[in-house]
Amino acid sequence: MFTSSTVSIPESTEVPTHLAIIMDGNGRWATSRLLPRAAGHARGVQAVRRVVEACGRRGVKYLTLFAFSSENWRRPQEEVSLLMRLFVQTLEKEVVKLEKQGVRLRVVGDLTAFEPHLRELIAAAEARTRHNDALHLTVAANYGGRWDILQAMRRLLRDKPELAQDPDALDELDVSQRLSMSWAPEPDLFIRTGGEQRISNFLVWQLAYTELYFTDEFWPDFGAKQIDAAFKWYRSRERRFGRTSAQLAEQSK
Repeated sequence: MFTSSTVSIPESTEVPTHLAIIMDGNGRWATSRLLPRAAGHARGVQAVRRVVEACGRRGVKYLTLFAFSSENWRRPQEEVSLLMRLFVQTLEKEVVKLEKQGVRLRVVGDLTAFEPHLRELIAAAEARTRHNDALHLTVAANYGGRWDILQAMRRLLRDKPELAQDPDALDELDVSQRLSMSWAPEPDLFIRTGGEQRISNFLVWQLAYTELYFTDEFWPDFGAKQIDAAFKWYRSRERRFGRTSAQLAEQSK
C-alpha cells in the first residue's frame, strides 16, 4: 500500500497514537460523477494506500479502518460481492508491500461469515506481517461495536463463570481485555468522511473519550492533505478525560 517511503520516520510528534476511520462516501462519490458505485469502491482502495502511507510518515502507531460493517450485508448482493472481491484482490496484491514497509496487518470482526478462501488470505497476511511494528494496521470487517462487546462478555463468562453468581466482581478491565482489539490503546482521534456525523456501531466501547472529527469529503478524495487538516484540528483539542482545564494546567507545571 506504499510507494518508496518507509513508515518508521515520524514528521511530527503532535499526532494521535491511534487513529480510527470510517471510510464513507465511495458510492456517493461515484454517483455524483455518473459512475457506477463499483468505481467508487475501487477508488476507495487507492485512498487506503494514500492514508496508510501518510499515517506512517507522520508517526501514527495504530490505524484502524472500518471496511465492512455487520450491517453492510443488507446492501445489494452485487455490491457486497464486489466488496468481497476487492478485499481478496487487495490482500493478494498488497501484503508483500506491507511486510516490506514494516506494517503489521490484523483483521477484526466475525470472520466466520466470509468464504474460506478469504479467511485463508486473511490468516496468511496476518502471519506474514506478525513480526512488524512500524505501523499496526487493523481492518474491521463484518464488525460491529455491539457484537464486539457481546463476544467479549461471552468470552468473559466462559473464562470466569463464577461472575454469573457475583456480578459485583465484574470490572471494566475484565471486558476491555476481551474486546477484539484488546492489544491496542483506545483511539485518540476518530475520522468519518462523507458528511455523516455518527459512529455507526464502530468501536462503541473504545470511542468513549476519543476526539470525533467529521468531514464532508468523500473517502476516495481523502489523502495526506486531509489527514493533515484533521491532525491540525486534533492538536487544537484539550483532552481532559473528565478533569477540568485548571487541573490540566496544574498537572503540566
